[in-house]
Amino acid sequence: MKKALNFKVFAVLACAGVGLSLGLLLGLSGCKTAPELTAAQAQALIQAKYDQSPPVGANITVDDLGMRMGVTAKYWDRSKAYPNNFWADFTLSPEGKKAITLPGGGDVIKWRPESAEDKSFSIIVVTTAANHLRVRDVQDPQDEAGGTKSVVFTEAVNLDGVPSGLQDIAHNPGNKLSSKKTATFAVDGGAWKLVSIV
Repeated sequence: MKKALNFKVFAVLACAGVGLSLGLLLGLSGCKTAPELTAAQAQALIQAKYDQSPPVGANITVDDLGMRMGVTAKYWDRSKAYPNNFWADFTLSPEGKKAITLPGGGDVIKWRPESAEDKSFSIIVVTTAANHLRVRDVQDPQDEAGGTKSVVFTEAVNLDGVPSGLQDIAHNPGNKLSSKKTATFAVDGGAWKLVSIV
């Protein structure tokens, strides 16, 4: 009976020793867990990426309402009317030249709707005020395959320095001042790094 009891004690100690040895082996082998990635940390990494990119002007879609608002704000004036009474050329004013550029260059907007009732025709102007995109509404990071994490956020156009009249035009329907994006992060050197934004 004493031998059986000694054998059981030895077996328990042997199993405990193997478990301890295995735990030490795993601990020394470099098995580490990834550091935590919070929404605030993700936002800081994404914003840092945007801030490293050159600032750019914002594209603003100008429709029929926007054209009228631009005349009222004195960004452009009609310089030529056409016989069909719905085509026109608008020349940028000195104030307009300070606020916008035209994608094709020059200082004349060629307004060419298909008919007098065509309210869907639009042109694009670019703000001279150049800014970095802004990161908003960052959601909590989600685990993905391969140990990466993804974060859904809102990428927003920054209108700092854009005159208020032009900001009003930018808020008309047809302008997209923000969009949903997804950022992917991976651990590199023990810290989370931004891998991509789509």
